[in-house]
Amino acid sequence: MHPSHRLAAVAASLALAATGLAVGAAPATAAGVCSRSHLPLPDPSCQPGAYNPDVTQRTIGSTICVPGWTKTVRPPTSYTNRLKVRQIAEYGYSDTDTSDYEEDHLVPLELGGAPKDPKNLWPEPRYGDRPAQDKDVVENRLKRAVCDGRVGLEPARSAIAKDWTTALAKFGLNG
Repeated sequence: MHPSHRLAAVAASLALAATGLAVGAAPATAAGVCSRSHLPLPDPSCQPGAYNPDVTQRTIGSTICVPGWTKTVRPPTSYTNRLKVRQIAEYGYSDTDTSDYEEDHLVPLELGGAPKDPKNLWPEPRYGDRPAQDKDVVENRLKRAVCDGRVGLEPARSAIAKDWTTALAKFGLNG
């Protein structure tokens, strides 16, 4: 996308947010209101995480532990791409190329994270010391541990929401 088109897209997204017509039910926010100082984690005041109420310890056998279940709840890219543009501006990233970010669920769908809640979605950089791809490994190992009964759903969710970079170590799942 041409840089001037990207800037126009961000400006339009912010204008929609200000009028309450933007993606999701999140309140309108200004550019740079979320801090990048927490990277590789999101700003917890902007994205504290949120859970899908349909996923509980009792329902994991019919939800997250069923192969392919996350496809049934994953939001469309038409939703996440608009949200990503808005949130890139909220974080004040100078790099506004959306392909450089994964609109990621802090509490992953694999652990019953809320699919469309902006409090659970954030533009996670695909670059840096701990890029988005690193978190995918953590999500998959935690899901296996939950489905195998080695870790409870709530402790796994809580650990990944607090700090995905230490979540595996918390349960001795590093290796």
